[in-house]
Amino acid sequence: MYKYLLIIIGFLLAPTCLPAQEPILPPPAPEVDYEFSETTILVLGSRVARAGDSAEVFLELDSALWPIVELPVFVNGTEYKATLSNGRGGFRIPVGEATAPLNIQIQSYETALHIPVVGYPMWLSLLPPLLAIILALVLKEVYISLFVGVVSGAAIMAVTASGSWTGIGTAFLVTIDTYIIDAVADRDHAAILVFSLLIGGMVAVISRNGGMQGIVNRLSRFAKTPKTSQLTTFLMGLLIFFDDYANTLVVGNTMRPVTDRMKISREKLSYLVDSTAAPVAALAFVTTWIGAELGYIGDGITNLQGFPEDQSPYLIFLHSLAYSFYPLLTLIFIVMLILTGRDFGPMLKAEQRARSTGQVSRVRKFIETRNLSDEFTPLEGIVPRARYAVLPVLVLVIGVILGLWSTGYDPVIWAAEDNLLNALSTTIGNSNSYAALLWASLSAMIVAVILSKLGGRMSLGLAVDSIISGFKAMLSALMILTLAWALSGVTSDMHTAGFLTDLLGHNISPVWIPALAFLISAVVAFSTGSSWSTMAILYPIIVPLAWESTRNLGLPVEDAMPVVYNAVACVLAGSVMGDHVSPISDTTVLSSLATRCDHIDHVRTQLPYAMLVGTVALGLGTIPSALQFPTWGCLLLASAFLGIFLWRKGKSPEEPRADFGKQERIE
Repeated sequence: MYKYLLIIIGFLLAPTCLPAQEPILPPPAPEVDYEFSETTILVLGSRVARAGDSAEVFLELDSALWPIVELPVFVNGTEYKATLSNGRGGFRIPVGEATAPLNIQIQSYETALHIPVVGYPMWLSLLPPLLAIILALVLKEVYISLFVGVVSGAAIMAVTASGSWTGIGTAFLVTIDTYIIDAVADRDHAAILVFSLLIGGMVAVISRNGGMQGIVNRLSRFAKTPKTSQLTTFLMGLLIFFDDYANTLVVGNTMRPVTDRMKISREKLSYLVDSTAAPVAALAFVTTWIGAELGYIGDGITNLQGFPEDQSPYLIFLHSLAYSFYPLLTLIFIVMLILTGRDFGPMLKAEQRARSTGQVSRVRKFIETRNLSDEFTPLEGIVPRARYAVLPVLVLVIGVILGLWSTGYDPVIWAAEDNLLNALSTTIGNSNSYAALLWASLSAMIVAVILSKLGGRMSLGLAVDSIISGFKAMLSALMILTLAWALSGVTSDMHTAGFLTDLLGHNISPVWIPALAFLISAVVAFSTGSSWSTMAILYPIIVPLAWESTRNLGLPVEDAMPVVYNAVACVLAGSVMGDHVSPISDTTVLSSLATRCDHIDHVRTQLPYAMLVGTVALGLGTIPSALQFPTWGCLLLASAFLGIFLWRKGKSPEEPRADFGKQERIE
């Protein structure tokens, strides 16, 4: 035993008894003249920096150059050392008092870098949008909240520029004569405002002339059973796709007597009406929503470095539809509810009450409000005829398609492109979508007026009055839109998106940005009750963040754009979901009003359905698609989960409950 112990000790001590040796080093790397160019190295800088502080310069090498671990870089003639790991690294440079272009030289390769410089602490750039959000949560008032957000940003910049608190007074003047005026003076913004007004005018005319009522009446003939009644309600919601307000008020008021006769609860009718209004209007490519969405997306991509020029706001919107899981799954879930005849939670109890007792509403305590449906009510004595609405809507849809084609068609592209979808995508990307929307909406409104006059539905004077009432119905949305553009201008001048990108771009993976956008949008929309204001506040922040985070990783454009599409879709989807579950949402209130359902009952029964679909959309749609799973596969998986859940947890309301033996008091 001792012998083995001595052998082990001798083995351990042997190296110390040997003469010292020089450490063995790897041979020095040979001098290689790397060919640096814009294709082999990406040079980025801080998106914004404070005067007197420092900014960072980032380098991203092509994988072929990864042996390089230290690289000399000259910035305006001063040498810096960039330490690289796996081809990525950077260094910090001092920042002066003014913005100046930086000349970056790496061996024979030269490029310019622009880092904006501001005089205030960068965290203050978050104050305007945060203040708008917080005030909206507290005051439940969007207009004042957005206006205060604009003024606060203008005040920060004015005080910094003047060095005096008198800049606060200047901020009010700048808000109106710069930011609000610039918001409406922008050509694209003006096109969106006019398009929205024209759509509102057309909707009012075809509602007052009995055209929309005619469509509804034709469809209601098929409502012979509870299932077909619900299916008819759903189909009406799909057909009246161009405006969520018109959808809610027309479908709700028209189908209420039909569903009452079939013993369908008012809670279920409210859910069907509410859940086909905003999702359909958000997904359709010609609606009162599309103008605002294009404006928000356009503001989000403005001045983004390296953003592909062929990606127009309309093309981005079309690509984003594949990632709009919550609106799509909401519509799919409604079909499942109708076809299976199953419900769960508070909705099941409401349906069982209606089926077993005929009591379609628990109490009749309705929201007292002004008559919001005047502009959508047919004139007295008019016999509804569907053609007076079908023809203008066809003109609208076909007009947009022809407008996109005429402004984007290039025979050279169609001759060279073998793939039809690629050619169509390029055509839409090159088109002037604003012009197409304006031409189509004006034509549709004129056709609606001519049909009304020739058919003896209304005089020209009455048609003009209807158009004006339609304009008025759009006024509140356009006010939000204008203030949102003004706030976007403030955040752009304060480089809010740049600061967030520098703050989060290196700490959050692009994979999680769509999920983050969905959650934030849902919370803000729930708290404010407005999907439009939520999109207005978040699009100018989320879209640049999504793009810049992909640039920080050096992703190619073909890999970066799906992240942007997903983020765009998630802001929209999260806004719609938050709007659905919010008791202060305008469409939620209108759904209760149009169906004559108790408002709290509507919110209480709709909440579990919306939360289920939202959770599944996030967990099985948004996150997997961000991990590059195919969107169609995510949609199928999420739909299958909803179907299995409904089959296992849902029950038919035809099964009577013992506790409905006594009717509840109706006020």
